[in-house]
Amino acid sequence: QSKLVESGGALVQPGGSLRLSCVASGFRFYLSVIAWFRQAPGKEREGVSCISSGGSPTIYAHSVKGRFTISRDDARNTVYLEMSSLKPEDTGIYYCAAGPTYYENYWSIPGRYDRWGQGTQVTVSS
Repeated sequence: QSKLVESGGALVQPGGSLRLSCVASGFRFYLSVIAWFRQAPGKEREGVSCISSGGSPTIYAHSVKGRFTISRDDARNTVYLEMSSLKPEDTGIYYCAAGPTYYENYWSIPGRYDRWGQGTQVTVSS
């Protein structure tokens, strides 16, 4: 049974940092494209970042570029999202998702992914 489990969410002050982890099991993780999405209350789920199999290429939403870094460790079946200079608008539930194909122009469409984690809450507030 395939599974994605996120962790690392927390309450953090504006300007702070967090590292999210997504651990995969039950499928060929190293062949998969992995993306991070987030969803704030009352808003649609939006793509944050994506990393292709092998670790490259990577892509980021404009709103997080330069502040967030995505990486993967295939030996640990894990993808990370390093977040810095956090802002209140970064608040939301963060999900990781796995899919078979990297789409440079369509990576942020949730329907491109067939496996999802349960999410981890990130709250940026003073």
